[in-house]
Amino acid sequence: MKKYILSFALALVSLLAFAQTGYEKIMTEKIAKIETCKTPEDFQALANDFQRIGSKESSQWLPAYYAAFASIQKGRVLMRNGNMQELDAIAGQAEKYLATAQNLAGADNAEIHLLRKMAFSLRMMVNPQQRYMTDGVRAAEELNVAEKLDPANPRIALIKAEDTYFTPEQYGGSKTKGIEQFKTALARFNSYKPKTALDPNWGKSEAEYFISLPAEKTK
Repeated sequence: MKKYILSFALALVSLLAFAQTGYEKIMTEKIAKIETCKTPEDFQALANDFQRIGSKESSQWLPAYYAAFASIQKGRVLMRNGNMQELDAIAGQAEKYLATAQNLAGADNAEIHLLRKMAFSLRMMVNPQQRYMTDGVRAAEELNVAEKLDPANPRIALIKAEDTYFTPEQYGGSKTKGIEQFKTALARFNSYKPKTALDPNWGKSEAEYFISLPAEKTK
């Protein structure tokens, strides 16, 4: 009987190990696609993929996190193209994914708070003058929470650099200061190690891009 029990236990362990390997494999493949997505449709398809993974791996927080990130990236592409009418709905969907991620990961997760900041910033961009004191303030609060939880996180430095770079000078922004902050972010990327191979590790290429811009484009 003991041999049967041992055999069953070993088979169960092997099955769980295989399932985990399958999860890690598909997540690795989908995370790699983040760098190749270009269009809103690309990011929507990727968000859907992560949502489906999360429905099967209900104890894992990262699928919901990446579904939120892909949704936010979709919104940022639309925003750069001047298409603001969908941003509220996109931010709302991202916030639903983030609620799921936070329920699984806990409240003290800097990466989740940073994405909340980005979602509130999307909402603010629908009408910056009217929403600065609501969504803008909430975005700043989420960024502050993220920085307190993980001050060395390069993605926090990256988003702060974005804010400085793209904010008009009359409101406290500066392209020159933004570039310096991108350099700070890049230095942090070069020394920061994600907790696992699947944990958030995006953003380095963006910092490199802005640092490489010709000087005349940063004035």
